[in-house]
Amino acid sequence: MGKVIFSIRYTIYPERRQDYLDVVRELKNLVKSEGLENYSVYEQKNKPNCFEEIYLFKNQEAYDNFEETTDERIDILMTKLSDMIKEQSTQYTTLYEVNNL
Repeated sequence: MGKVIFSIRYTIYPERRQDYLDVVRELKNLVKSEGLENYSVYEQKNKPNCFEEIYLFKNQEAYDNFEETTDERIDILMTKLSDMIKEQSTQYTTLYEVNNL
């Protein structure tokens, strides 16, 4: 079973940028789960305030079980984060590694 990449792309309100960076910094320290190999946040070049969170899981089982492992502090941060994101700017992508190459 191959790795799984889950990404969330969105645009935040410019006036909330510093709040956003503070929340993501704390999330980066808290988001840990069995099978989660990496969690990173990127900003698009030439498109300020457009970010993408990328989660790299060791396999589909780890990805499927991820939401069950969040704690109360992560839930609070995710709620704060959702208040900073512009409506209808969120895109989700799930990629499954091809093993037969």
